Amino acid sequence: MGALMDLVAGDSREILLAIAVDDWRGLADPTRFDAHLSLGGGLDPTWLDTFSEAVRAVTNAEQPRDFLDARSELDGGGEAGERTVERVDPAWVTAIASLRDRDIDAVAGRWIDLVEEDIGEVPREEKPWIRSLVPLAGQ
Repeated sequence: MGALMDLVAGDSREILLAIAVDDWRGLADPTRFDAHLSLGGGLDPTWLDTFSEAVRAVTNAEQPRDFLDARSELDGGGEAGERTVERVDPAWVTAIASLRDRDIDAVAGRWIDLVEEDIGEVPREEKPWIRSLVPLAGQ
């Protein structure tokens, strides 16, 4: 199982405060944070690189850059027990959020193809889970 991962858009001090008081549910509060996507422990962070690659391929754009290159440490600490907290470049988030509805199926399909090239065939029962992440990213 991969590391626990939550993608949160919002003020870094507020994010760190929520984590410091172990308020993981609060990360999903739209009155406090612009966006939140809990990826749990089933997603390898390098898959977000292949996701970025799929978006670039489908949209024929230079952005988003690879996820691993778009991360940086948060001032004030980035360790929260079993979780690591890192800042993601707003340009990466914007590029993902800018996905058009008509591109979502193509991105999902290309992403699955890239993951399969990397790790081998993805079991059929896992593909709906992977596809379900793409529309969430575009919100």
